[in-house]
Amino acid sequence: MKISYSLGSLLSVEDLLKCAQKADKGKPDTIWIPETWGMENYAMLSAVSTRTKAKIGSSIINIYSRSPSLIAMGAATIDTLSNQRFVLGLGTSSVPIIQGLHGYGFDKPLHRMKETVEIIRLVLSGKKIDYTGEIFKLRGFSLLIKPPRAHIPIYIAAVNQKMTDLVWRIGDGVIFYLRPISEMKSTISKMQKKRKIDVACQFITSISEDGDLAKGRVRKTLSFYIAVGEIYRKFLAENGFKKETENIYSEYQKTGLKSVHELVTDSMLESLTISGSPQDCKKQLKRVYEAGITQPIIQFNPIGDVSKSFDLLIKTFSGV
Repeated sequence: MKISYSLGSLLSVEDLLKCAQKADKGKPDTIWIPETWGMENYAMLSAVSTRTKAKIGSSIINIYSRSPSLIAMGAATIDTLSNQRFVLGLGTSSVPIIQGLHGYGFDKPLHRMKETVEIIRLVLSGKKIDYTGEIFKLRGFSLLIKPPRAHIPIYIAAVNQKMTDLVWRIGDGVIFYLRPISEMKSTISKMQKKRKIDVACQFITSISEDGDLAKGRVRKTLSFYIAVGEIYRKFLAENGFKKETENIYSEYQKTGLKSVHELVTDSMLESLTISGSPQDCKKQLKRVYEAGITQPIIQFNPIGDVSKSFDLLIKTFSGV
């Protein structure tokens, strides 16, 4: 069974590279590198590719801050450097990041994703670009370099049902995040009957011999996403956690992030994260596979010393 790791936002560049090397010894399916408002994705993927043998993935590159052609150029470059080990993870990101950080309007995310994927595949084919869409109209170029593969796997992050439907039509895989385990089991079962794709889901994860300490750590990360992430808050409210998300958001509006983690319930941890002692986390991972997830992505949340914390993580999941 596949297992993958997500490294990045909570780590320094040096720590990320060290953890990537350690993770690689456990022979994971993919080492995923996120991009938020810290490290630039393609640069980090390039560095990680020189220190690992596993597949490397972007989780995620948003489709607003780079043009589709530039995304394709980066993908072809990383795929060349990594000897065809690259997996392109795409997503829309969120209104605060696209508008507040990049200064673009968050317009037509579903249609933009469709056109972006079409253009990327056209560019990577090596053919001359001739594309007329509602958003993009491109003419007269083809890549100066020959991509090592005409088809680089494209995984698309999805939250709402319209994006999920699109992924199952055009994607090689889906990347889920912050979805109740029972909801995913139902959704995956329904969608896989239409077309089989790889189902990846990233789980906020923290492990400690002191299980309560690990759960406290993931409470902070989970409460942050619920407090500031409207799309996740709305989805969770519609799928079993209405009262909890309302309480967290209300407290966030009053006092900020200082104490909102205290409102994350045990049932939320059990449904949305992998956390606790090594024994607890192994049991939780088994339930993840049983839900139909083919590629769990372990999102590393360190406790104390990063190196020691990661050693326990990969020992638990990869036996190294």
